[in-house]
Amino acid sequence: MTKSFFNGKNRIIALAIWWMLWIVWQWNILIISGLNVFVAAFDSLLENLLLFASSWIVINNMRYYLPKKEKYGYTIITSLILSLASAITAQIIAQLLFPNNISYLQLLRSTLFIRWAYGFLMLSSITLAGMIWYIQLEAQQQEAQQENLTNLAKEAELAKLRQQLQPHFLFNSLNSISALTSVQPEKARVMIQQLSEFLRGTIRKEEQWNTLEEELSYISLYLSIEQVRFGHRLLTNIQSNENALPLVLPSLLIQPLVENAIKFGLYDTIGEVTISISAKVEKNYLIITVTNPYDAETANTLSGTGFGLSAIKRRLWLLSGRNDLLVIDKTNSRFSVTLQIPQPLKPTNA
Repeated sequence: MTKSFFNGKNRIIALAIWWMLWIVWQWNILIISGLNVFVAAFDSLLENLLLFASSWIVINNMRYYLPKKEKYGYTIITSLILSLASAITAQIIAQLLFPNNISYLQLLRSTLFIRWAYGFLMLSSITLAGMIWYIQLEAQQQEAQQENLTNLAKEAELAKLRQQLQPHFLFNSLNSISALTSVQPEKARVMIQQLSEFLRGTIRKEEQWNTLEEELSYISLYLSIEQVRFGHRLLTNIQSNENALPLVLPSLLIQPLVENAIKFGLYDTIGEVTISISAKVEKNYLIITVTNPYDAETANTLSGTGFGLSAIKRRLWLLSGRNDLLVIDKTNSRFSVTLQIPQPLKPTNA
């Protein structure tokens, strides 16, 4: 249910001051017209209390039904009817309480139209203020709802992207384990333990963010699995500045880059290949670069290499609204991908 216009402390104070000023103003006018102080005070209080009650009815009704632009005439007609009803009710009550005050009763009858017009102006003014407030409140609620829906959609897409990151290494690892089981069971057992530890730390981890230190620990596990598969052919070089380790980045952001580097660097080759990972801090950015040897002719024969990079770009855009945080540098012999993670990028609701 929409909260009432009359719930706000500042609005109640402003309305009270406004009504008191009008009561005092009307009271002075009636005294100048020849009424005694008591009758003038009674008349002013009665009429303005009836108008306030009418305005409360109209504005409180807007909690449940807020007229659209094409139905603003409904509010005007309602204000006209209620202001007339207030003026007539005030006259009836005054006649019952002061039946012998002829001059006062004559003043009531002669000023009926003026009182009606005054009441309409008061009632329509406060009704307009209430309508503007409710319209703004409705717009804020719709904006907040849209923002919540957008955030939910982003979170759902981010979760989907994390789940869709190419799990080729998992299938390849299982195939390697299967092949090693009969010929090198000890290596197969080590590989199973390493794979289990990697999956325990990544699949069950629901946090959207990791420190660089945590992320590199997962990468080390992943590389140890791949080294069982590729043996001496896979060499790694991980370098990170100490001041970069506590900084944050989206979880499992580096792993698809390393997987991509292994695919480009080791597939269709028989020699040793070094995969380099470096991390440093520049100004307010965490800079991570993954580099691997690259053969353009061999790389062109590999399929399905574009999803990992596009998924990373999409994740970074969803989290930061920027498309310039992933930079690719490619030559005839080297392929490197650089991530530029602004700090602090982590949102408060992550």
